[in-house]
Parts: sequence; C-alpha cells; structure tokens
Amino acid sequence: MSITTRLDHQFDKDHLWHPYTSMTNPLPCYGVESADQCLLTLDSGEQLIDGMSSWWACLFGYNVPELNKAAKNQIDKMAHVMFGGLTHQPAIALGKKLVEITPANLEKVFLSDSGSVAVEVALKMALQYWHAKGSPQSQFLTIRNGYHGDTFGAMSVTDPEGSMHELYHDFLPQQLFAPQPTIAFDEQWEAHDLNAITSLVENNQHNIAAIILEPIVQGAGGMYFYHPQYLKGVRMLCDKYGLLLIADEIATGFGRTGKLFACEYADISPDILCIGKAITGGYMSLAATLTTTHIANTISHGKAGVFMHGPTFMGNPLACAVANANIDKLLSFNWQQCVEQISTNLSTFLAPCKTLERVKAVRVLGAIGVVELKQAVDVAKVQKQFVELGVWIRPFGKLIYIMPPYIIKEAELKKLCDAIYQVASSS
Repeated sequence: MSITTRLDHQFDKDHLWHPYTSMTNPLPCYGVESADQCLLTLDSGEQLIDGMSSWWACLFGYNVPELNKAAKNQIDKMAHVMFGGLTHQPAIALGKKLVEITPANLEKVFLSDSGSVAVEVALKMALQYWHAKGSPQSQFLTIRNGYHGDTFGAMSVTDPEGSMHELYHDFLPQQLFAPQPTIAFDEQWEAHDLNAITSLVENNQHNIAAIILEPIVQGAGGMYFYHPQYLKGVRMLCDKYGLLLIADEIATGFGRTGKLFACEYADISPDILCIGKAITGGYMSLAATLTTTHIANTISHGKAGVFMHGPTFMGNPLACAVANANIDKLLSFNWQQCVEQISTNLSTFLAPCKTLERVKAVRVLGAIGVVELKQAVDVAKVQKQFVELGVWIRPFGKLIYIMPPYIIKEAELKKLCDAIYQVASSS
C-alpha cells in the first residue's frame, strides 16, 4: 500500500484538541494514512495491528466491502434529510432490525447520533414518563465505577469520585450511587451482593425515576465484569418497586461479550435500552434508544404530548444504510464462534501476564481482554512502546485492555497479547 500524504503534525498539535489530552502538553498523536481489515497504516509507513476496534466500534475492522457498498449506494440517493415530518427506507429497515434483535418488548426506537446522546434520551424518557404519571420521581440510581458518556446527564450517572468527570461534580444533578458489585462474573454467586442497592431502593423508592447501569461489563469506568445474578436481581428490584431499568449497552452490544446483548446473560429485558458504537461497524456515528410501548404511550399522554428531543441528524440515511449492512453482516456471520475463539485465545495468550509482579488481575469475557496493573501507566511512554512493537493499544489508568475486531487472525491476536506482556514486564 503506497503512502501518498505526510500529515501536518505541527498543525494538529497546535490546533486540534484530541480527547482527554492537554493543549499545552498534548499526548503524542500518530498519523493514520489508511486502514484495512485489522491494520492501521501510519503516514510514516509502519503498520499496526488494531487492538481497540477504534474504541470498540469496528466489528469487522476497516475497509469492509459490504459497508463500503452500502455507503456508496446510499450517498447517491441522499446523504441526509431531516427526520422531522419525513422518513426513509434506511431508518425503517433499521428500526425493524433493532426491534427484532434486541431484548423482548422494546418496540419503540429513537435514533440519535452518539452514545452519550442515547443516554441523555434514556434519562429524559424516564423523567418524562414519571412527569406524565404526575409523580415527582426524578433521581437516578446507578453503581460505582460505571461510565455512561461525557454529556451532562450522562456524566451525572457516571461515578463522580476519582473519575474523569470529578471536575464537574458540583455542577451536576446529584444522583444515588450503590457500591460496585463485588462478585465477579465467574465467581460463586452470593445474594448479599444486592444488599446495598436494595437498601438504597427501599429508602429512596419514591424519588427514583430509574436504575441505569452497564449490564455485566463496566467499560471505561474500570473494565470490570460482574455476576449476571446481580443484573437479574436489579431487574427484580425494579419490578418490585415499580421503577424503570435503563441498560446502557453502547459498549457491550452486538456480540462483544459473547452474547448479542449482555442482558442475555441474566435473561432480562430492560425498560429502556441504549445502543451505539458498533451499530455502524465503526463507519460513522449513530446510536439508538429503545423503549416499551407502555413507556412511549405514557409519555405521549403527558402534558407535552410528545417526547421532547430531536437531534438534527436523527435518523441520518447514510448512517442507517451502513448500520443495516453491518447488522446484516453480523447476523450472517458466525460471530458466536469467532468471539468464542477470540475469548479462548485471549485467555491463553494473556495468561503469562498473571505471573508478572506489576499485574493485579487478568480478565477475559467474550472478545474483551483486560490486564489490570497495580499502578497507573504513563500513557505516552506505554503508547510509544506499543507502536514500536507494531500494535495499537490505548491504555488508561491502570488498565491495558484490547477489544479486537471479530475478524482478527490468531497470529495478530497473539502479537497484541505478547506486546501487552512485554510492556507490562518493562514499564
């Protein structure tokens, strides 16, 4: 693959603000010239195996023929049209697919343009639901070490202590936080793990609008995998006290955990579901919030008579067309076997990390591999080491983790895991 462009890195450094970095002392940025399958080609010529699926979105890697074709076909028809008062086939087809593949009773689909917005929509749905019922219930309950996005409502239900949003704590609505579940995914279940959240529900039931959590996998808040019985117990709590349950499956949806949606591990269905990230296979930004007919009808019978939200790019035809092609590819692809094989290989290839003095824990679930260190890493230093080893892995805090594309070859996955071992040994 020929290299045709050298990026203006100085302009990038001086003017482009990258996520979670300083403008006066920014983390280094590596220029990407092109991407294909699991390889990122830098403008300097090196090729890196991508272990991040571009923040968990690129299920099938890059330059996917079916998704390219869908985008090219759609753009000749229309790239965008407002969703207010208009509709189109890509959105209708996507809505049908989402209603079919998501957990039971989620029959109403609100399309938006990012995962954080999908969470905002979910929170507003819950608030407007209770408003329509004439109830003042307006607080949200969640669990520590969760993460739900960077917008204000989403930040308010993200753990405020020691998180990336701690700075905004005094400006956010004050929510209720239960302790993080203590029993891990593969440990023996003990019912006492639900005691703390049960007590919070019992003492605040008349003010709680909904419980919101990431099912099974807590993502950016710590990459922790908790027991499915905890999620089942939370569903039962919501049923007992008449509360809504919001499941944030933005990171876990579309097979990443080994189930199409992580809620399936507990055999439960939420009242509101948020999905995003992998919905378009990483091609463009799109998200959705699904809810039940009961909630939608209740909102519609309230004072406003409508749900009060409407993003400009809601139902974008181009994004919907690519999402349709991506979901079709996923459902026709033997994704369960691929994710299971990735999981097996991750367990094998990351096992040597357990022997390292600096490593606190190694966790694997589905196509997610996590090495938790005892101390936080120097991101710039570690990132440089990974690039020199020919891989793209983006650590944060004490965590070095990978979520590779489902099409990754065994040798590529081993190279990623070997690089993690080498960096964890030396950094």
